[in-house]
Amino acid sequence: MDNKVIAVVAGREITEEEFAQFEARIPQEQQAYIKTPEGRKQALTQYANYFLFEKLGQEKGYDKSEEFLTMLEGVQRELLSQYALTQTVKDIRATEEECRAYYEEHKDSFKKGAQASAKHILTATEEESKKILAEIQNGEKTFEEAAKEYSTCPSGAKGGDLGTFGRGQMVKEFDEAVFTAEAGKLLGPIKTNFGYHLIRVDALTGEGTAAYEEVAPQIAQQITAEKQNKVYMEVRQELIEKYGLEFK
Repeated sequence: MDNKVIAVVAGREITEEEFAQFEARIPQEQQAYIKTPEGRKQALTQYANYFLFEKLGQEKGYDKSEEFLTMLEGVQRELLSQYALTQTVKDIRATEEECRAYYEEHKDSFKKGAQASAKHILTATEEESKKILAEIQNGEKTFEEAAKEYSTCPSGAKGGDLGTFGRGQMVKEFDEAVFTAEAGKLLGPIKTNFGYHLIRVDALTGEGTAAYEEVAPQIAQQITAEKQNKVYMEVRQELIEKYGLEFK
């Protein structure tokens, strides 16, 4: 990690390494923004402000007030408690054997429906749709070029790409056309309440069970959480027996 000094506040140097640790604590939903020049500057300003107002607190003697010391004690207790818990469970992880055994025992829960990847071109009239179809079939334009030029759907900007979707996610007429077609086929015009569609089905996968590799991270996360929670409850009970706990 770069230890370059990136700011000096109240005579104290802030290094790249130190600031990176602060950035890591910023909520996930803000991470993309702080990677921009403007966001990074804003985050660095916020971090520097901590030191400025720390100086104010010291000048005013707030750091010696009873109220502050009580708050500090509470924060320290919470941090130490959380750190102790983290250290207790940090090495508890699901094993490969446990994950594979879970997958084999619960295969029915990993069923997935048929899926398709497709592109489409949406027009207001059947005549327009047929004209575009002829241009594609004659080689005047590729499907993607025609989608960008003619499609009234926002997906036109991406060459008509609709990504991957499951059966039942599209309107009935569109859905039936796609899931009864062969991959690579050009379909249409297909009429729906949105207009007329030219559709190219790029890939089709039938119903089946997700492969172990697809769901392994999900399984590992679940088993790890269960194992860690079990240890948490056991250690908590030991602590209660050792130190006592009584609700009144």
